[in-house]
Amino acid sequence: MTEMLTGLSQLDVLEAESIHVMREVAAEFERPALLFSGGKDSIVMLRLAEKAFWPARIPFPLVHVDTGHNFDEVLAFRDKRVAELNARLVVAKVQDDIDAGRVVEIPGGLRNPLQTTTLLRAIEEGRYDAVFGGARRDEEKARAKERFFSFRDSFGQWDPKNQRPELWNLYNGRHNKGEHIRVFPLSNWTELDIWRYIAREGIEVPSIYFAHEREVFARDGMLLGVTPYSMPKPNETVETRVVRYRTVGDASCTGAVESPAKTPDEVIEEVASTRITERGATRADDRTSEAAMEDRKKEGYF
Repeated sequence: MTEMLTGLSQLDVLEAESIHVMREVAAEFERPALLFSGGKDSIVMLRLAEKAFWPARIPFPLVHVDTGHNFDEVLAFRDKRVAELNARLVVAKVQDDIDAGRVVEIPGGLRNPLQTTTLLRAIEEGRYDAVFGGARRDEEKARAKERFFSFRDSFGQWDPKNQRPELWNLYNGRHNKGEHIRVFPLSNWTELDIWRYIAREGIEVPSIYFAHEREVFARDGMLLGVTPYSMPKPNETVETRVVRYRTVGDASCTGAVESPAKTPDEVIEEVASTRITERGATRADDRTSEAAMEDRKKEGYF
């Protein structure tokens, strides 16, 4: 494919590769779904799906695995975007699994690890045989091991040592009933590519990705926003600072960064000069151990 796209920009090549992957899934699978949280990666993935199947509607539902600890701005954006596309949104709530006793919430603990059960339940209930995720290889060590098509067994588990070859842009979607494939169209994109594409395409993103004043407090080297899900301890001082979010996961464990960047171009300039990934800098759930993400992915996480 690369030889065929000679002369195109890097973003054009990445776009074409992602659209090719999406069309392959639409051709090979019966019941695909796209994970959509309202974060920048899933927003770009959704735009690529629009382009892949235009002028038809996106031919699969959008699924949000909802921890219940979201940023209000992100949920509002999610609902607005779904309405604009006249898409079907399926919300799978972690709270439902807590209430049913399928998972146990630790008081004061993070809900992100509980998402695995909710995701696997949503896949089983929707009978999805392929699920698009917005993970990128540059984000984290475990995600760097993923292929475009990632096989999951009947328990939703991933074996990083037993992956299928993907030579010559050929993808193996073979699976038995109860198994499924996770698909990562953005695998070869970087955070900088995502922002350059957002700027080029004029894509709207939630306002918290840009500089704004917010009450925050410092914890474990991060600036956490004051929310119902992240409250300061008695010894933690609340300050109003100009910050933005590089990633917009669960509000209880997602940190902000001090930044004056108010436009996509300013964010691009900022991201181009950093050497720390957005998850490494701002996600408490990825700091529990060196292998935290890989362990969770083996169990069925994104």
